[in-house]
Amino acid sequence: MTNQRILMFNPKYTITNKLLGNIKRVAEIVTDLNSHSFPKVVLLEMERRAREISAYSSTSIEGNPLPLTDVKRILKNRPEYIRDSEKEVLNYNKALIELDELIREKKIALNIDWLEKIQKMVMDGLIAEHRSGHIRKEPVFVNDPRIRKTIYWPPDHQEVISLLNDLFEFLEKNNQSVDPLILAGIFHSQFVIVHPFIDGNGRTARLATKVLLAKMGLNTFNLFSFENYYNQNVTRYFEEVGLLGNYYDLKDQIDFTSWLEYFTDGIIDELLRVEKELEKEAINPDTALKEYHQKIIDFIKEKGFITDKDYSVLTDRAKPTRNLDFRKLIDLGIIVKAGKGKATYYKLK
Repeated sequence: MTNQRILMFNPKYTITNKLLGNIKRVAEIVTDLNSHSFPKVVLLEMERRAREISAYSSTSIEGNPLPLTDVKRILKNRPEYIRDSEKEVLNYNKALIELDELIREKKIALNIDWLEKIQKMVMDGLIAEHRSGHIRKEPVFVNDPRIRKTIYWPPDHQEVISLLNDLFEFLEKNNQSVDPLILAGIFHSQFVIVHPFIDGNGRTARLATKVLLAKMGLNTFNLFSFENYYNQNVTRYFEEVGLLGNYYDLKDQIDFTSWLEYFTDGIIDELLRVEKELEKEAINPDTALKEYHQKIIDFIKEKGFITDKDYSVLTDRAKPTRNLDFRKLIDLGIIVKAGKGKATYYKLK
């Protein structure tokens, strides 16, 4: 009989009624969102806005003074000569685009190597080269700029690698038995507690958490900005996500329950924002889908494809009008045309 190694990282948390309710609510909203088809033009616009909000919020949390209007201008114009505050925003936006592409292509894992790559993305050109993309090799302290005092002493740098490995082992061993929201929430907080880099820990934690959620099935990465929720009350975020004091005095008392409730509150808040925005965009006369458009989409989802003959049975619309209906869905990037002549059919893009 082989003895299994006891997990070195065994986080304490309680499945409270609130946490359980939040997990169920997230599932309900995601199911509702997935039951609808939205025009490609709408989704692309939503992606662009989400990146703006994320780049603004995540850098703002760390003290970046740029208002959202300036962030939008910088991302649109990409000035040649930039200050560090503008570089922070451009780096974060670039990381969002690159990581989203890697997620789509399933070319990203979540391990120490990838944490270093993510940190390098957000800190590129902002700190010394030997500290960019590398786990710290020296002590680090977390200061509160408002009171000009150190408020947190993270683990010794000699322990960072083993603490991260323990965290990844915990995720791996529980990915089939623990809800993804709980795993992602614990990862986010424990990453902040370990503080593996000299700088950029918060931004790296938030991006890595998005990657983790996507890999575990909640891929709202391109439409989603939970950074926005945290930025609405930065003081509360810092109170919930990390520790105050010396890690070694506190490590055996850490309970993730309150943070997990707050973390899932944030995901619900952001999903509801996305849902509301999508509904508002769908009302646009150029992109709005009518009942007959939805019939085409629902038929394809059930059968795999639809022909004009199939559509003529579903609706009493004349053939020229049916052609316009198909053309609109093609132009919006929802369906594609295949085959020729009488063998023409349409399928989801």
